[in-house]
Amino acid sequence: MTGRSIAAMALATALAAPASAPGINLPPSREVRLQNGAFVILAEKHDVPLIAFYALLRGGGVGDPAGKEGVAALTGELLRKGAGKRSAQDIAALVDGLGATLGTGAGLEASYAYGEFMARDQAVMLDLLADILLRPTFPADEFDKVKEQSIDALRAAKDDPRNVIRDYASAFFYGNHPYGRPVDGDEATLRGLTRQDVVDFFRANYGGDRLILSVVGDFSAAAMEAKLRGKFSDWPKAPSAAPGPPAPARVSGRRVLLVDKPDATQTYFWIGNLGVARGDPDRVPLDVANTAYGGRYTSILNTALRIQGGLTYGARWLAPRYMQAGTVAIYSYTKTETTVKAIDVALETLSQVRRAGIDSLTLASAKTYIRGQFPPRLETEDQIAGALADVTFYGQTREELEGYAPKVAAARSEDVTRVVQRVYPPLEDLTFVLVGDAAKIRAAVRKYGPLTDVKIAEPLLSRLRPGARAGRHRGGDRG
Repeated sequence: MTGRSIAAMALATALAAPASAPGINLPPSREVRLQNGAFVILAEKHDVPLIAFYALLRGGGVGDPAGKEGVAALTGELLRKGAGKRSAQDIAALVDGLGATLGTGAGLEASYAYGEFMARDQAVMLDLLADILLRPTFPADEFDKVKEQSIDALRAAKDDPRNVIRDYASAFFYGNHPYGRPVDGDEATLRGLTRQDVVDFFRANYGGDRLILSVVGDFSAAAMEAKLRGKFSDWPKAPSAAPGPPAPARVSGRRVLLVDKPDATQTYFWIGNLGVARGDPDRVPLDVANTAYGGRYTSILNTALRIQGGLTYGARWLAPRYMQAGTVAIYSYTKTETTVKAIDVALETLSQVRRAGIDSLTLASAKTYIRGQFPPRLETEDQIAGALADVTFYGQTREELEGYAPKVAAARSEDVTRVVQRVYPPLEDLTFVLVGDAAKIRAAVRKYGPLTDVKIAEPLLSRLRPGARAGRHRGGDRG
């Protein structure tokens, strides 16, 4: 597709956009703070006889002790492997028999549990939810099984660099900041974990004051509140304070991490710097900029690298946001022999956007795209439960969801230009993370900055944990 036809399509899309932004209609919600600090959100939705819940507990991977990375994730996974008087098999049989769903785990900043079930089954499913959050048993045999499965999964993930490049990027970029810890740990840190580590993490980090519980569906809010008070009001507070990561710093200058995967026929690359936090005041115009630059198929970045350049099957601009600032980064992959060409094209798009901004037709098309994509994400009980828990976790209200599309429509070109200049990093301040055949690309990628070499076969943190020694090759070192 030519540049002219892409521009014509963007123009047609913009002209076809409705004059006003579509909104969303969330069900009315009731918010309750329990005596132990737990925060409960209840939203009645009676169109189908379903109930969904989403529970968040502050303190996920950021709460992992140094050297025990992965313990939050292992703890979260084990919640449903034995709780109260039920074994893992009992829990699985109960959930399957009711046609329900149940999941548990941990992310970077929170542990979680979620599920969906028929309204008629709420008594037994609420009992189960209380058991897995308050009374997990962490059976020794299940601990051993899940631990080995997790180690095997980490090894298998390295077969496809797409599964691991962001963990390498976070560890390299953030260094000793808690955001640099891979949530799943690595093979070595998991191998060193004991069942007692899991028990200790649970006792220190799970408690009523850490809980945000969102329940959406076919129920009476007053009756559901009474049931939840009965099950969770007496849950003691966690003995330790929830982790509060400090603000990370933007990295000046250039540096390169080269992760050697000798059998690779492609190079995967991540190029970025510090972005913004979840609550950044410019988050809406930044969403518009991110979508236009690298958030959809016809984005500036994907057009240059895939549609026009034929250098990749996909290129994106990644911009995760947390309590503190996440990163912003170009992410793509290309054949080994076109590594430098693809990276140079990507860098040129970044330079161009910072220099010239984003044209009005592209911005109009991006806003229409966002406004079309957003409402379908908030239709079902489980989607709404997750979204309400999520905004609450980050100190926001439902207005963040209900007012989002109109704010996107109202985003001005000058606001987008300003936020691009503020957030998108200049070319002289970039961190590069490449996964590929180091022997074939090392000499060529040295031009991007001082090089750090690691091997993908090694545990991720063995060379990237602060204080560990990583191999560096500069200037005229071996190629």
